[in-house]
Amino acid sequence: MNRKHLVLPAVAGLLTPVLAACGGSDSGSKSGDAIVVGTTDRFTATKDAPAPLDPAYAYDVGSWNILRQTVQTLMIQPKGEGDPVPEAAESCGFTDSGNERYACKLRDGLKFANGDAITAEDVKYSIERALRIKADSGVFALMSDIDTIETQGDREVIFHLKTADATFPYKLSTPVAGIVNPADYDKGKLRDGFDVDGSGPYTLQTDVKNDEIVTATFAKNPNYKGSLQVSNDKVVMRSFADADAMGAAIEKGDIDVMIRTMTPSQIKKLDAGTDENVELVDMQGLEIRYLAFNTNAPTVKNKAVREAMAQVVDRGELVSKVYGSQAEPLYSLVPATLTGHSNSFFNKYGNPSVTKAKALLTQAGITTPVKLTLHYTTDHYGAATKQEFEVLQKQLNDSGLFNVRIQGTPWATFQSASRKGAYDVWGMGWFPDFPDADNYLAPFLDKDNFLGSPYANNKIRNTLIPESRREADRLTASKSLTDIQDIVADDVPVLPLWQGKQYVAARNDVTGASYALNSSSTLQLWELSRGSDS
Repeated sequence: MNRKHLVLPAVAGLLTPVLAACGGSDSGSKSGDAIVVGTTDRFTATKDAPAPLDPAYAYDVGSWNILRQTVQTLMIQPKGEGDPVPEAAESCGFTDSGNERYACKLRDGLKFANGDAITAEDVKYSIERALRIKADSGVFALMSDIDTIETQGDREVIFHLKTADATFPYKLSTPVAGIVNPADYDKGKLRDGFDVDGSGPYTLQTDVKNDEIVTATFAKNPNYKGSLQVSNDKVVMRSFADADAMGAAIEKGDIDVMIRTMTPSQIKKLDAGTDENVELVDMQGLEIRYLAFNTNAPTVKNKAVREAMAQVVDRGELVSKVYGSQAEPLYSLVPATLTGHSNSFFNKYGNPSVTKAKALLTQAGITTPVKLTLHYTTDHYGAATKQEFEVLQKQLNDSGLFNVRIQGTPWATFQSASRKGAYDVWGMGWFPDFPDADNYLAPFLDKDNFLGSPYANNKIRNTLIPESRREADRLTASKSLTDIQDIVADDVPVLPLWQGKQYVAARNDVTGASYALNSSSTLQLWELSRGSDS
């Protein structure tokens, strides 16, 4: 087995406020042999979440990865790194000096997969629909800076923003800004089930059993017109119950590519070269894991309890025991590889110390041991999640300051329960909507935050976030971003734990695996093809 290390340029996060144009081609492999991709992501429709693939609702990495293949956005994140580039748009850019007016011109001749023409009014309809529905997933908040949307003719769309937002081009690259056909998507309600109709590089057909996708078939869209080169005619995605079953399938050749989520032991085994027919690709990732707190819950309402947990948790031991070289300790919500990162939690708490944690609790008059339940999802972030929470439980209990139990719940129930405030402390992962420090702060701390957190800091919301968004040069925004991270370390509404790498495994006759995921964990099926590896 050969191992590939994909090294991408450092993320600078610079957004240049000028109009940019980008063309595209539409070549594709004629092999006719579908590439089969395995994943442990589960796609389930439930009573609480009946519309998992509606762009106005979907807000998890798995659902977004389906939408990114099928629903086109004005902008798109590039193959490697860098600023977003036009996709459904021919050109986009800020047209004022204050980053408050953003104009896009659509490509000529855009069509939905069914042949219907796409106009500027469809773009306006799609984004206003998400803002109108205001789904409880919180995804609409990505578009909440929009004041009004104006159209000029069939091809021009102008966004008037409430405040300056240099990150807006990135936001237009996310699925919530996806263009949908008004004939298929009601303006006032979500579209239940798993049907997706758009103008992206693929159309979608699903095999559904018991309200869950078993296989998703992506067929090349003959009406697609955008910036992407589609290198295959068909990709089939199979959802597996666990990583072991997925691993067995790639060994037998039943699947060609294996994406998220592999276990640490699987990655170690593949890295050792045990299967000469399968290649492992590792690359920089921007995934983070953290604990979230319901700061109104009696068990953790007192800040001293949250501070004491931050003082006790040993990230180095956690990563070493569970993930090894596949992750690194994280001392901020913002990954260490992004412009604007600050080690705020380490600066405040230093190395783990039971003595310091005890002093915090004693000073606040908290009776120990503090009883807590840490909740985690059993089937969304990988099989190692349970082991991770067992390590956290042991660290906290061994301090003598906490009496912690852990509780695992399937994702379909977990995500809606956490949003409704059912948990006091729960574990989450974050795959960025776009690679900018703002996207690791505002979604957790701004109003309408996706966690449904009651935590609110007026300085963060009213001063620091707006300040940082005014700066097109993200280096210049670092002061405001650092101040936000320092406040988070002081108040601990969330507790960052680690930052992970990402991996793709592919059989040797599949090319393009190095670009099957970008650093934001965006799935790029159009990069895959069959042929000898070069």
